[in-house]
Amino acid sequence: MRSGRGRRRLALAACAVYALLLALSLQARSALPRGEEATDVGRVVRARVDRTVEVRSVEDARRAIREAAAEGRKVSIAGTRHSMGGQTFYEGAVVLDMKRYDRILAVDEQARTLTAQAGATWADIQEAVNPLGLSVRVMQSQNMFTIGGSLSADIHGRDPSEGPLIAAVRSIRVMLADGSVVTASREERPELFRAAIGGFGGLGVILEATLGLTADEVYETHTSVLSYREFPQRFGEAARSPDTGLLIARLSTAPEHFLERMYMTEYRRTGLPLESADRELKQDRAVELTRFVFGLQRKYGWGKSLSWSFQERLFRSEQGELVTRNNAMRPESDFLEYRDAQHSDLLQEYFVPLGRYEAFVDGLRELLREEPLNVVNITVRYMPRNGESTLSYSTQDRAALVLLINEKRSEARLARLERLTQRMIGLAQSLGGAYYLTYQPYASLEQFRRSYPGWEELAAVKRRYDPGSLFWNDWYDTYLSEEGGEGR
Repeated sequence: MRSGRGRRRLALAACAVYALLLALSLQARSALPRGEEATDVGRVVRARVDRTVEVRSVEDARRAIREAAAEGRKVSIAGTRHSMGGQTFYEGAVVLDMKRYDRILAVDEQARTLTAQAGATWADIQEAVNPLGLSVRVMQSQNMFTIGGSLSADIHGRDPSEGPLIAAVRSIRVMLADGSVVTASREERPELFRAAIGGFGGLGVILEATLGLTADEVYETHTSVLSYREFPQRFGEAARSPDTGLLIARLSTAPEHFLERMYMTEYRRTGLPLESADRELKQDRAVELTRFVFGLQRKYGWGKSLSWSFQERLFRSEQGELVTRNNAMRPESDFLEYRDAQHSDLLQEYFVPLGRYEAFVDGLRELLREEPLNVVNITVRYMPRNGESTLSYSTQDRAALVLLINEKRSEARLARLERLTQRMIGLAQSLGGAYYLTYQPYASLEQFRRSYPGWEELAAVKRRYDPGSLFWNDWYDTYLSEEGGEGR
């Protein structure tokens, strides 16, 4: 039988073990295992990072970058990792995972502004502003992306009057390489403001942003089926109309009218009170059925035809439907989740002047018939001119074509995709267009510099704010290292 003293010693030992285990578990929550493989949703670019640190506070970020600097390591920054070009990791780096730094800090109804931490998503913001009759000005077609990642890529959306995200940003707060936190706006450190938005995490850690909001509205949907030849004029007219609140189009990938048939959906302002439509934020419906049809679209030509037919019927049934802006900016997205052992869904985007749209589509069709790719879907949005960001992709009014490509991740197939991507970029550039930097890093150095002449200014601002290049990732290594990707 144990003595009282023995039991106390055993209890103290147990408490010590428990305390040790608790401390280790808390540490594990903020620093995931070292030497882990990092990738993104495309799963094409990969790197073995030293560790991933979960950021929940300003001090978490400051401690992580100071430790990385002391160890001689680079710092990369990640959110939901939907950038597909190595922008969120680097070999041997410390990666800051910002997803849990996600609070909505303030909403000013009178000024129509919102301040949020970098890990907050558009879904979080919509939940916060919908009850107030307010809405996001610029966001992607889906709402699962973080604010920090969206700022770093300077994304754009469906509102033809808005342009890229930078147009809706009032200010950002950025942690620099020395751990200090500064504000950047059009009035204060404007060069940092212009470079950090669209700068893919190379200037510092975007901690929070103050964004301009707009009024929620009631729209009436109008969908037209038309040929790609008719499209530029009709699209331009709709984009410039004050009645158009949102605008989106799709180009058919069905074999029987490949890159020829289109539909265009206009969300027209009605002036009706918000109560005229369902204000409750909608959730994804019939996810499994939609995922099944989309899976057929990935695998078969007849699946693409079936999907196009379904969509045309759906649009006819929705003609004249009333919808709020907030719900029109919440298209279903769960069905897009895709995990395959050998294949990936990869996005690419090309910006083409509307007057050269027909020539680009003709050239793209010819290229893809010569060297076929499994292009599952193509959406088209309007991109008005905005040259604020240092790496601006909207130096003139353009149509933005987003290609969803399903590809096998074998060395041979990806090498072929790289070659074809350079041909598609070359086609866009020959017509006065450009490509989007967020996706696979397949552009040659010459193509990058041609589409983004602001790269020299970005490099200069980075030298000023991050002279030791602490903030670094695979994308920077490809296009902005001293070698500058010369091997590409």
